[in-house]
Amino acid sequence: MPPSGSAGVLHPSWRRVVLKLSGGLFAGAEPLGISPDVVSHLAAEIIAAVKEGVQVAAVVGGGNMFRGAALAERGIDRARADYMGMLSTVINCLALQDVLEKLGVETRVQTAITMGQVAEPYIPRRAVRHLEKGRVVIFGAGLGAPFFSTDTAAAQRALEIGADAVLKGTKVDGVYDSDPHKNPDAVRFNRLDYGEYLSRELKVMDTTAVSLCMDNGLPIVVFALMGEGNVVRAIRGEEVGTLICRLEDHEGDHEENQEENHEEDQEEDQERDGEYTGDPAG
Repeated sequence: MPPSGSAGVLHPSWRRVVLKLSGGLFAGAEPLGISPDVVSHLAAEIIAAVKEGVQVAAVVGGGNMFRGAALAERGIDRARADYMGMLSTVINCLALQDVLEKLGVETRVQTAITMGQVAEPYIPRRAVRHLEKGRVVIFGAGLGAPFFSTDTAAAQRALEIGADAVLKGTKVDGVYDSDPHKNPDAVRFNRLDYGEYLSRELKVMDTTAVSLCMDNGLPIVVFALMGEGNVVRAIRGEEVGTLICRLEDHEGDHEENQEENHEEDQEEDQERDGEYTGDPAG
């Protein structure tokens, strides 16, 4: 893992998070399917957070296999297409579970559609109990209802299990004011208020999910998931990706954390001065 920046710059370190994993990432460089290398990377990012004592739950998308909206455009009934997409998320869940458990991390898959032979049904209190025991919980099949994205599922699951934040891992390194692939002058936001995100009609995260987080004061971090160590950095409050929140709620945290970091730097300088001058305080 590359060297970290200053922890707690944007917010205090979180202890329980929901990590939203974009299904499109699972395919790696291929248009469809599952890349073992990508799944191994995702597992390593989750394990790094678990080793720091963080309770991690994940919501997995299924865009590497089926997207309900895209199938509906080709004539398949939208509700049926969405159910197909939900089932594809479970395949990704099982792949991630397999790698995590082979690396020694106990993992449970819970699905919104009952499929007892491969996963537990989604039961919030059981999910919380697994997290408290140090297990990773992977939520599959979205919300179990059509017309809702897995982004919205991540927000809802996070609220129901009492998570501190939603971490949305994507292919881009944050939220931009326009599409960075089309506009080389696009500007990335470090922090963004929910209201501004919605008023600008930005597309990185589903608007229903952002509205749900806004109504409940649940922070969101949008970041590049394939960057090594980015999950831990986002949890620690380092400057990675874009933090979407109520800016007035986090302004005090930001200033307080900057002051604490400044005081720590001063103490370290004093200790070093003591070492060099022979001061007993050093």
